[in-house]
Amino acid sequence: MLKTATRGMITPNRIKHALHCMGFLFVIIFMMKHLVSFAELKSKNADAWKTYGPTMYTMMVAIRLLVLLALPQVVLNFLGLICFNAFPEKVTLKGSSLLTPLICIRIVTRGDYPQLVRDNVARNMARCSEAGMDNFLIEVVTDKMIGLPNHRRIREIVIPSTYTPKSGAKYKARALQYCLEDGVNILADNDYIVHLDEETIMTVNSIRGIVNFILDGKYDFGQGLITYANDKIVNWTTTLADSIRVADDMGKLRAQFYFFHKPILSWKGSFIVSRVEAEKRVSFDNGMKGSLAEDCYFAMKAYQLGCTFNFIDGDMWEKSPFTIRDYIEQRKRWIQGLMLVVISPEISWRYKFWLSMSLYAWITIPLTLSNIFLSFFFPIPMPIWLNCLCIFIGSVNLYMYFFGTIKSISVYRIGVCRYSLCLVSVIYVVLIATIMENIAVIKSVFGSKKAFYIVKKDSNNLIVA
Repeated sequence: MLKTATRGMITPNRIKHALHCMGFLFVIIFMMKHLVSFAELKSKNADAWKTYGPTMYTMMVAIRLLVLLALPQVVLNFLGLICFNAFPEKVTLKGSSLLTPLICIRIVTRGDYPQLVRDNVARNMARCSEAGMDNFLIEVVTDKMIGLPNHRRIREIVIPSTYTPKSGAKYKARALQYCLEDGVNILADNDYIVHLDEETIMTVNSIRGIVNFILDGKYDFGQGLITYANDKIVNWTTTLADSIRVADDMGKLRAQFYFFHKPILSWKGSFIVSRVEAEKRVSFDNGMKGSLAEDCYFAMKAYQLGCTFNFIDGDMWEKSPFTIRDYIEQRKRWIQGLMLVVISPEISWRYKFWLSMSLYAWITIPLTLSNIFLSFFFPIPMPIWLNCLCIFIGSVNLYMYFFGTIKSISVYRIGVCRYSLCLVSVIYVVLIATIMENIAVIKSVFGSKKAFYIVKKDSNNLIVA
């Protein structure tokens, strides 16, 4: 009776969602009203064909049209943030965790930060106990011995230096594939794996969401929200820059999984829950093309094989890169990895078409941003619908930084003054993030290829902001 009664109730979380929707729509309408008028005014008397000549005019129109590459992911972000409650209630279990098969929490690490891994294993073990999870195992897969405590729920797997997958897969893909090999894997086909990075911290909500996902049993793979400002914050600039990733999870990720149950625009490499049988069927043994962005390649391959996906309630905690350089190099690796996925002949264009649009929208950021300069100093008349779509894309992306910041940072944790400062700083952060993204794009296209850059993960010796 209580559940039925609360369905129609106006809760604080629903009020927050309503306010967020109104704010979101206000930003879009406000920017539409002022920027469309500005664009029309600037180009009203412009005879661009005569003024700039056919070649220059064609190039400027092409650059304007490049903005539309981002439209599919922007639409999904808009729908995900509007259609589904952006401030959901605490996750409640839909059944007993005793009814789940074995849940293996698998952490992959190079072993460069053994104390970090030991600390986080202990923290995650405590969270599992707090959430009432019973049937679980924590596996740490490492290139170097960590020295984890001897415990019935902890298994340390050291990858032999001589191990090479059949396809020659490298880096994290190699480690993940090693776990699936006969003689190493101890899981049954109906068990589940929770994939975490070495710095990922589970929460009680995420554990309950995982249990609910497994009890539901309808989908092969699931993924949930990751936030970057709930634990120690090392670098405020990179943390606030990553706020757009939080909005991306609540927007695009939820929309594609709730509407289609397919990773049409891929997913990310942590907070993945997979059924063992499905993971073995897809495999991580995909050669070098599936090694730089092993998570994306895996998702596209699973999509092609007909696997199903869903969103998992609850959030996990991670840290943003500690330095500007790490932030740029991380993005560079992601872009280069996505390039290998998009050009891979093993993945049909039917499955990677929307991903390719997203990638090319990312790669062409330096050109699309030049539209700000071009529209001001070199105006050309454009259809009103195109101006509206361009402004819609920019408005959604700008709002996502604000939303991600609101979603990530608790006013109760940092105080009203610092919280307000964070919101005001978003404009500055958008500018810095844009510069960093442009540098990452340039380095990914013209820099060294196939290098798996490892960002620093251990903050014990760093000054925490």
